[in-house]
Amino acid sequence: MNAILVHQHHNVEPSSKHQADESLQMVRRAIASTIDAIDKHLLAVNNGIHSHPELCYQEVFAHATITDFLESQGFKVQRHAYGLDTSFVAEAGSGGRLVIFCAEYDALPDVGHGCGHNLIATASIAAFVGAASALLALGIAGRVRILGTPAEEGGGGKVKLIDAGAFSDDVSAALMCHAMPAHQVKGGKAGIAAFRTLASRRLGMEFFGKNAHAGQEPWSGINALDAAVSTYTTVSMLRQQIKPHQKVQGVIEEGGKVPNIIPDYTRMTWGGAL
Repeated sequence: MNAILVHQHHNVEPSSKHQADESLQMVRRAIASTIDAIDKHLLAVNNGIHSHPELCYQEVFAHATITDFLESQGFKVQRHAYGLDTSFVAEAGSGGRLVIFCAEYDALPDVGHGCGHNLIATASIAAFVGAASALLALGIAGRVRILGTPAEEGGGGKVKLIDAGAFSDDVSAALMCHAMPAHQVKGGKAGIAAFRTLASRRLGMEFFGKNAHAGQEPWSGINALDAAVSTYTTVSMLRQQIKPHQKVQGVIEEGGKVPNIIPDYTRMTWGGAL
């Protein structure tokens, strides 16, 4: 396609560049027209997922909502793809390069879709349907695939998809977008070209001690909560030495049962990027 060749060759003749620009605009118009036509349906999908927040690997409603919509648009959808109950995949086009649009749709405890995964899913659906329609209407060689990627907020959903072969060697690019506060977008910038993203790893810690009655013989115990608090405090003090792009966050998930018993077991979870 001429629009691709413009980026591959620096000495393009003016007429060729003009033709490439026209071709690119034609593609954009085709995509925009398709998305405009399904706008109300996309809004319904988005609002439905937002109203039914589901934690990692429990995204039954979101899985059904998205796959039902894609099938209503004429796409052949493989549900429960790659051995994951709440993953799915659909593909369109032929020949050329393969681009994946990743759709996330899991929620967070307590705050639901505070991270905006309903928007991520909706944007990827729109991108996939729009691009698929443009490829077909304009006779462009290339393939697009939408991949349901459950369990982003913990659970390692994409890791399992990678291990299952969802991102095989013939994939040229995997794309998605993420919502962010408007005040963080400056100078008209948006997208991966403007911002860094962080990979995060989880680390679990357990501390084992010896319980004792805190009022009668506290000296007989070994306080596992002291170990957890000391660890949290030490890491918190370390934050002044780490760089702005490095993040470390932790919580004490279990810190004892009652205050008059020295805790013999505590558990922490850490996450971040260093």
